[in-house]
Amino acid sequence: MSQKSLVAEMQQVQLAIELIELGARLQVLETETDLSRARLIRLFKEVRGMSPPKGMLPFSTDWFITWLPNVHASLFYNIYERLRVEQDCDRMPAFVTAYRLYGEQVRIDDVEPVLGLTRAWTLVRFFESDQLQLSSCTQCGGRYVVHAHSPDHDYVCGICMPPSRAGKTRKRREREAAQAASASRSVASG
Repeated sequence: MSQKSLVAEMQQVQLAIELIELGARLQVLETETDLSRARLIRLFKEVRGMSPPKGMLPFSTDWFITWLPNVHASLFYNIYERLRVEQDCDRMPAFVTAYRLYGEQVRIDDVEPVLGLTRAWTLVRFFESDQLQLSSCTQCGGRYVVHAHSPDHDYVCGICMPPSRAGKTRKRREREAAQAASASRSVASG
C-alpha cells in the first residue's frame, strides 16, 4: 500500500469516526466513505460501544417544512451553505463543521436540538437533488428551507408568522416547572 493510499484511508477512517461520534447511521457512513461495511460496523462498535441501529433513513422532504424542524433545518443549512460558498470548504468538512456549529448554537440558546446528524445529512442530499431550496422571508429577510420550485415572492417564515399552536408545549413546561417550584417552596416552608 502506497503512502498516498494509506493517508487517504486514514482520512476516511477519521471521517467515519467523526460522523459516528456525531450520531451518524451506518447508511450515512457507507455513502460518505469508501470503507467496507464490515469495517464500518467494527468502527461503530469501537466508538459507540454497540452495534449500529437498523432501520430506514428519513425519506420525506415534508418533515423539514414543519414549523420547528424548519427553523432548525434552516439554521443548519444556512451555516453549511456559508461554509461551502464563502469559505470554499469541501462538502464533508463543511457538513461536519456546520453540524458542530448548529449544535453549539442550540446549546447557547438553551434549546433542544431538533436536527439529528442523519436528518441534517438527508437535508443536504435533498438540496443536492433539487428537492428543497432556500427562500427569503419577505418580513425578516432570513432564508428558510422550502420545497423546491415553490412560488416564494410573498414567502413569510414560521418565525414571523408562527402557526397557532407553535410554542405551546414550551409554555406549558415552563408553567408546570414554576408550579412545581412553588409547590416545593411551600413544602419546604411548611
